Amino acid sequence: MNTNLTKLLYQIALTQIEGVGDILARNLIDTIGSAEEVFRSSKKSLIAVKGISTYLADAVLDPKVLENAEKELLFVEKNSIQTLFYTDDDYCYRLKECIDAPILLYYKGNADLNATKIISIVGTRKSTNYGNDFCDNFLADLVSAFPDVLIISGLAYGIDIQAHKSALKHNLATVGVLAHGLDRIYPSGHRKTAVEMLENGGLLTEFPSRTEPDRFNFVRRNRIVAGMSDATIVVQSDSKGGALITAEMANSYNKDVFALPGRISDKESAGCNMLIEDNKAILLQSADSFIKHMQWDAGKQINKPKQRQLFLDLSNDEQAVYDLLATIESLHINLIANQLGVPISNLLSVLLTMEMKGIVRTIAGGSYQLL
Repeated sequence: MNTNLTKLLYQIALTQIEGVGDILARNLIDTIGSAEEVFRSSKKSLIAVKGISTYLADAVLDPKVLENAEKELLFVEKNSIQTLFYTDDDYCYRLKECIDAPILLYYKGNADLNATKIISIVGTRKSTNYGNDFCDNFLADLVSAFPDVLIISGLAYGIDIQAHKSALKHNLATVGVLAHGLDRIYPSGHRKTAVEMLENGGLLTEFPSRTEPDRFNFVRRNRIVAGMSDATIVVQSDSKGGALITAEMANSYNKDVFALPGRISDKESAGCNMLIEDNKAILLQSADSFIKHMQWDAGKQINKPKQRQLFLDLSNDEQAVYDLLATIESLHINLIANQLGVPISNLLSVLLTMEMKGIVRTIAGGSYQLL
């Protein structure tokens, strides 16, 4: 087995350990050094890692973990599936900033998961013509302004599949995030659309093959839908449902959330109206209003001289942010973090200090610009 496959084998194995989730897996990597070193460690070394008990150390060293990983590696190779480990450069950088992001993703497709603009569209599985028509009209208008925007959803009945179909109709790349492995399509009736998405978009999952589409997996799937986009749009939702969970997750990740309002008598719009009433979502009326709120209509490039002498007390981090914003009208915090190569947690502190100094300001959509 070559070096790359060996590395991948241990990365897959890290996701196969019973009782060790994404956060503990990252603790293991951060403390020990690599996935391979984790499995070559002694029980004593494993127990020394924060959060790893004697029981979990035994689970790591269970020979069945590597045996299962070998089976999954064969499936990945046979089906030409791309894997994205959270330390890889091409891992979804927006998602990486989420504390509970999957450490490993399986991907089949051709869309850029780090596209400049990414939107998640979610909603009820019992959508009406009102919701379906909005999806189609919204994307028809959006594509004329931003033909490279990537549309994310969950391939489920209702709004999800409508979002995928409308994206394909208007030649927008669209990615479906699955609650199971890439060895199946659920629901099976969406297979034709899923195949089309492989040509202009793709299918993404954290789950290995032979994973059943169990109820809890859909909740886990929702955090990827919310985490890898700039904004989440809830088109229709009852007062309870997966779309509202996705909206809550998006809010917890400091993402923008939008909701399409509906008549108070329509139960399919009860969840959207509730999000708007509770100030958990921005009222969405059209593609134009969305673009305005996201500040995507701002000029992309302006000529601003770099004048460090105006801010003699800038730290190195502050100067880096200033120099970057001096070349562009505004930039989303995720893109600032990506281009500067710093964690959002650190960047937020820098930006707050710069706001207090009167150097930058935050604008709608989670973007920043120089004053």
